[in-house]
Amino acid sequence: MAAKTGDDPDSLMALATVFCLRNLRKTMCYQGYRNKLCLRSDIFLPSEICDKLVNTYMELVHTDSSFEPQESFFQLFSDPRSTRLTRVQLREDFVRDRDLEAIRKQDLIKLHLTYCSNVSARSLKTLGCFRETLVSLCLFGCSNIFYRKGGAPLACGEDNEEDDLANPVSRQALEKDFNFEGFGRLRLLNLGGLPDEIDVEPLLKTLNSLTSLDLSGVQLARAAFLTQWKERMASLVLYNVDMSEELVSTLLELGKLRHLDVSRESRRTSKFKMTRKILTAIAQRLVNLVSLDISGHVMLDNCTVPHVKDAMGRASTEPCKSSIYPFQELKRPLQFLGLYDTTLCNVTHIPAYKVTGSKNEDQVLNAIEAYTEFRPELAHRAINQLFDIARIQHCSQLLRALQLVIAALKCHKYDKSIQVTGSAALFYLTNTDYRNEQSVRLRRQVIQVVLNGMEQYQEVTVQRNCCLTLCNFSIPEELEFQYSRVNQLLLKILEPARQEESIQRIAVHLCNALVCQVDNHHKEAVGKMGFVKTMLNLIQKKLQSRMCDQVMEFSWSALWNITDETPDNCQMFLNCRGMSLFLECLEEFPDKQELHRNMLGLLGNVAEVRALRPQLLTPQFITVFSNLLDSEADGIEVSYNACGVLSHIMFDGPDAWAMEEPLRDTVMNKMWDAIRSWDVTSRRNINYRSFEPILRLLPQGIAPVSQHWATWALFNLISVYPSKYCPLLIKEGGIALLEQVLELDSSHDDTKDMARKVMEQCENFKEEPMEINQGQEVANGQQA
Repeated sequence: MAAKTGDDPDSLMALATVFCLRNLRKTMCYQGYRNKLCLRSDIFLPSEICDKLVNTYMELVHTDSSFEPQESFFQLFSDPRSTRLTRVQLREDFVRDRDLEAIRKQDLIKLHLTYCSNVSARSLKTLGCFRETLVSLCLFGCSNIFYRKGGAPLACGEDNEEDDLANPVSRQALEKDFNFEGFGRLRLLNLGGLPDEIDVEPLLKTLNSLTSLDLSGVQLARAAFLTQWKERMASLVLYNVDMSEELVSTLLELGKLRHLDVSRESRRTSKFKMTRKILTAIAQRLVNLVSLDISGHVMLDNCTVPHVKDAMGRASTEPCKSSIYPFQELKRPLQFLGLYDTTLCNVTHIPAYKVTGSKNEDQVLNAIEAYTEFRPELAHRAINQLFDIARIQHCSQLLRALQLVIAALKCHKYDKSIQVTGSAALFYLTNTDYRNEQSVRLRRQVIQVVLNGMEQYQEVTVQRNCCLTLCNFSIPEELEFQYSRVNQLLLKILEPARQEESIQRIAVHLCNALVCQVDNHHKEAVGKMGFVKTMLNLIQKKLQSRMCDQVMEFSWSALWNITDETPDNCQMFLNCRGMSLFLECLEEFPDKQELHRNMLGLLGNVAEVRALRPQLLTPQFITVFSNLLDSEADGIEVSYNACGVLSHIMFDGPDAWAMEEPLRDTVMNKMWDAIRSWDVTSRRNINYRSFEPILRLLPQGIAPVSQHWATWALFNLISVYPSKYCPLLIKEGGIALLEQVLELDSSHDDTKDMARKVMEQCENFKEEPMEINQGQEVANGQQA
């Protein structure tokens, strides 16, 4: 069978890198003085490995909550004799001045710092350590790097690890002495988001060799200084830079430009109008251009051909057929043309191979791809448009769409707008319509970014979107690799006293599904997280408001599932006033059949635990169970479950019956009458993973009615669902136990007759491999 798209395995290098980072003390390091992490003396790592270690470390820190950052991680790369770093990419507030100082002896070729708002002017001094080797430098969004902490002078090499926290960056302490003198090899520089107080012209004056410059959001007092690179500059990004006639004239002198970006965030913020004359001049004079971005500009109407001409023929990328007049001057089609938030993206003939815009899916995906890293405000809008495409139309590039949204959510974990739109888009991109096209690996990536969003934001919209997206997955199978984490997050959602109703309902539904079809060790682990108490708290709140809704029913259903064959969880239920809530619910909601079935199923699990049965053996509880034998709610289910509870209690014998009323014989007679009233061909709302709790009631004479209930249960199940339950009964040794029933004098004739029929049914059943559907192996028949 062909692999699904997006299912390519990770490289051995990637797997080994992650393993080493998760097991540093077992692979590369030892614990030194004051628990400091130290590199082993016999380790030498080349730059290919060191670069991968540092960059993967940063990715794990931001995208994997189970990964524990190491306080002295960057110190491992302090000595170039044992570790070599050349290309490093660091991002977000996690990075501090001391981290850069730790690697100051390395001969870095590339250093990219993105949104590192906790680095200060102290790191400018560290940058000087790389002046002789640095070729590519990015300081995008490092809003405080030109400000000193606490007014302190520039310093490098100080090892006081508390200094970063003790001295917050002061916006008043501007560092004015720094410039790029001595950075002779620097070719690529990104200063996007440079503070307004910094005059960029003297800062860059000594950089004679620049070929790529990004000054996004930087206001240029004088544009003419850019001409000093007119013979070298190949790429210039001036996103959100106010355009002027002077700037346009300067740009037209940069004849070597291959990439020019003069785009804006929105037309609403632009006072400058992009005229036909300006675009024509760009096309004519910047003859080397292969990439141009003019997104967000107001375009004058005379830029495009008449509608009749635009509609002629199939869409073409040939400049001579361009629907945009100025671009008819191009010598060849552009590789990239940014037209997002402009009217030009709607025309038919655009002379470019890749176009950003909002006209169609391809343009929208191009926009997400182009703008995610440095322009989340644009990526957010484009993802919102993708959401509409997936919801209303059909996404034809599913793999690419999913990968782009996942990348955006990873890149901007701390951007609420991206998390809201991204999680909403994922809900539609992972639904049933698209499911068959998605690989296991891709769906796991979706789950991880969804859980990241749930972890980071308690905001209602993000939580709802994330929970709804999880509902698109097979539960618990597809969530098992993050089982503990997802349960903890859902329980956290349900903690607040006043939670939004829809989120509460979805979260309880997910909780129920997660404990519905899993092994006991999973249930025990979730029980220790506070699952039982959380569900009972929800039930208590619903009782106080006298409301029996889906949250109430799902909560009891979840308790039914989590207590199956898990004595510790049954004990928690009793310790947390579970029986009191059971009685209150019975009294408050006497006609809620589904509720009664769920509650009695749960108490059946409690009754299976011998040590806990004495707590059920009170006049009040026994009377309630006895009365429920007559219930016709949900077919036979409530009556059946009540009889099951009593069957386990009767199994303890008359000596355990320490009450005068009701009499044990009276209750047993009612049990006989109830069992005889049931239709043995009844279809059931219950599924068994194991018959062990039923089988233990067979070979005994102390409570024949319990034996009769167990035999009836087996007869019903193997009669109605033979392919499912005959193999299970044979596998678990049920036939031998039924033979013992036939041999016991205490067994009633009706019981023996049913036992024979069960044995005959199994004997006639053609032995085949077990057909218990793992996806429906529900402990007590509860639907997710």
